[in-house]
Amino acid sequence: MRIVRNSESRRAGFLALTTLLIGVTTPTSVTAKGLAPVVPPSGVTITTKEGEMPSWVIPNIGEAAESYYGPDSEHLIAQVKSPLAVKSPRGLAGFLTKTFTDAGTDVVLINDKGWDACSYFFPDGKKLIWTSIRDHLDMPLGNWSDWRNYPQGSELYTSDREGKNVTRLTNNTQYEAEVTVSPDGKWIVFGRMTDGNMDLWIMKADGTGERQLTFTDDDQEGAPYFLPDNETIIFRAWKASEYDLKPTPMTIYTIKKDGTDRKTRTFTHDMNWAPYPTPDGEHFLFVRAETQRNWEVYLGYLDGKTPPKRITFDEGFDGFPAISPDGRKMVWTSSRSAGPGVGFMQGLQLHVMDVTSLDLGPKQSRGKK
Repeated sequence: MRIVRNSESRRAGFLALTTLLIGVTTPTSVTAKGLAPVVPPSGVTITTKEGEMPSWVIPNIGEAAESYYGPDSEHLIAQVKSPLAVKSPRGLAGFLTKTFTDAGTDVVLINDKGWDACSYFFPDGKKLIWTSIRDHLDMPLGNWSDWRNYPQGSELYTSDREGKNVTRLTNNTQYEAEVTVSPDGKWIVFGRMTDGNMDLWIMKADGTGERQLTFTDDDQEGAPYFLPDNETIIFRAWKASEYDLKPTPMTIYTIKKDGTDRKTRTFTHDMNWAPYPTPDGEHFLFVRAETQRNWEVYLGYLDGKTPPKRITFDEGFDGFPAISPDGRKMVWTSSRSAGPGVGFMQGLQLHVMDVTSLDLGPKQSRGKK
């Protein structure tokens, strides 16, 4: 089904489509009253996979990894495969930071050299933060996906929306990545490897006042994100002693920004990975490995009582979920569009799902159109 009609027709058609899907989509048992479905971009193909809410592939972007919405709930930032990036030891193209809309328009290249990783918007929408090895091209490239071989030359940078006015926040030969910003724009939280051990660190938005949040020998913490309260950080950790188990068991936790009140948020010995908090402050998205080659997105509950709900239903890789600030759209990375014969976690593309029916938006705007 292709949506190519005008705005009002698309809204009516998508509303009807969403209504039909409610009976077959597990998560829609939690519905949002008074919220119209998301109007998808003109010309995209809407997927109606059984068990899922409606979704589309972001066009014109190509292969990409994790992506995050900006404050307008329309623009995204991601690392995208680029011929300008350095190549891997096997000659594969690397990734660089870009911004774009979830319609695949307004594409801006933020950095044009090196190899980039995690990136994020500041809440004012004018400033970006991103990870790159651009200033350490003399060092071994390493592997962003292998804890034993993380790129030791990765640094944190800020810039404006055009990739100009670049400021380097860190200056060392340690792995620093997995960086995000608090909703009030005052704090930056990130992962840093020192002496082979991963921990969470925090600093002020200008790069000053660095301090370590976690101090664990076996646990390897990363992927930190602030909850809407600007005080609580959700993250995942695995144990170095279990790293060779596949899929590697991981646990999701929360901690206060002063390093206190660490709480467990997942309670299985599965790979519980890639958490992302929802704007309502009551839930979080995360990825669970059903098998070694089938990873799915779930909705978790911070009440510690309600079992998680499965969001994606596709054999293969579904990961890196994030939600728009208005709580209506989930962006995630999937191999489902890669075609036959493509390896696991290869040919990844960005997808957007209409999750309006889950009612995950900010509390003050719930129920508003």
